[in-house]
Amino acid sequence: MVFSKRHNITLSYRWRLFFPVVGMMWLVLIVLVLYHYQREMDYRANNIRGQLTLITNQILDAHENNNDISRTLQFIRRYYENSELDEVLVSVYDYKGKLIESIGQPIFRNHLLDPATTALSDSLINAISATPNGSEDNQPYPMFYFSEFKSADGLINVHTAMPYTGTLSAALSTSPSFWLTIFLIALATTVMAYYSTKLMSRSVTMLKKFSEELESTHNGNIDMPNFPHDELGDISRRIIQLYREKYDAITRSERQHQIALNAINEKSRVKRELTNNLNHELKTPIGVIRGYIDTILSSPDMDDQTRTRFLQRAQQNVNRLCTMFEDVSTMTRLEEAGAKIPLTDVNFHDLLFTLENDMNDSGIYGNMEFSYDVPINCHVRGNSTLLSGMISNLAKNASIHSHGTKMGVKLVIESPQFYTFAFWDNGNGVDNNNLPRLFERFYRIDAGRSRKEGGTGLGLPIVKNTVEAHGGTIGVHNRAEGGLEFLFTLPKWNEAEGKNGILNVKKTSKAEA
Repeated sequence: MVFSKRHNITLSYRWRLFFPVVGMMWLVLIVLVLYHYQREMDYRANNIRGQLTLITNQILDAHENNNDISRTLQFIRRYYENSELDEVLVSVYDYKGKLIESIGQPIFRNHLLDPATTALSDSLINAISATPNGSEDNQPYPMFYFSEFKSADGLINVHTAMPYTGTLSAALSTSPSFWLTIFLIALATTVMAYYSTKLMSRSVTMLKKFSEELESTHNGNIDMPNFPHDELGDISRRIIQLYREKYDAITRSERQHQIALNAINEKSRVKRELTNNLNHELKTPIGVIRGYIDTILSSPDMDDQTRTRFLQRAQQNVNRLCTMFEDVSTMTRLEEAGAKIPLTDVNFHDLLFTLENDMNDSGIYGNMEFSYDVPINCHVRGNSTLLSGMISNLAKNASIHSHGTKMGVKLVIESPQFYTFAFWDNGNGVDNNNLPRLFERFYRIDAGRSRKEGGTGLGLPIVKNTVEAHGGTIGVHNRAEGGLEFLFTLPKWNEAEGKNGILNVKKTSKAEA
């Protein structure tokens, strides 16, 4: 039993089931016992009445057969001696009311008895006034039975009476073994009801305990209780299964919601960071341009050589601004429309061949020599313009920062779905602490030198976004022999997938690549 918040005593499901069941079983048992008890008492009473009637019939038969009534009464006395009829009263009167023979004190009726002939005690007079059904008329002790029969010839009257003595009472009462049996049956019934209701309420009890554990722990991964294999157990298991499915669905929804919030927050953070970095990066070239122009306008007598040098410096910073805006536009396009970039069959060998000729012939990247080692039939699924810009950005980054003499691209690994390439240089490399931040926007290891040489700090982020827009991955590490090595993956061209010309790109992990 538990106490509710209003301090009312409430019974548990088990006890609410136990009391009606045991009450019903006891009610059935009591009805059966009373019915059996009444039948047993009626049977014993009728048996005694039958024996008394038999006594009367024996006396009347002896009279009709002219036998000695005295001897018949003696036989009856001896026969019922030490039995429940040991104290039976029998009186035989003639037609004039004169007592002929008797067993025990004579029995008489007032209208048959002449008081001058027979003197009896007042108690006996009162006793023999009992009616045949055992009721009494002011007698000091009850009479179980009284009868009066007349012979066929009318010469004798036989009066039979049976006082309600202790011996007769014991003969009519139920033995203690009967009540002991009833008590044992009632006890067995109660025990059976106790364990039956315990078994029937086991599922409800376990389900209640499970709900309390859930309320206290708020954890949907609680072990399933060992419910019994019955209907209640099946229902309980199903309820818990439905709860777990709902809990998992809510958990997944909350997790997805949190991921979406994190993505939105991250996107907002990146945009704020981009805006702040762009604002910071724009201040320097704009300030330089403004300074040169203000100087020129405020010095009308400036010589032509100085004016030309100032204008060239301003033009360089204008070009830097244009390059920065182009890089920002490229990054925005890759981030916001990366999944709808037109991807076609690109022969990566031919693309690198063209880039090698342009770089080495033009000397755009100084004294660094560009080379490649890629098979002729190396077809990737990509956008040739973006891939050319990606390789150019890697080459430009190497020419500005590596201070090496050579750089190139080579095929490292080929899997059923991807090619893994390496862009390398033989320069100075990068301190290991700076490696994880190389793909951050506007991050420069040597900011002063980079700005001086025209870097915007967006080259490597554009490279990373380009690779990911193609469904690949990219990483960087220092080479053992010196310089950096960028490992990136590109998907192979699949003729069946490329019929439409535009594909939705799925970003892959390094493990899948």
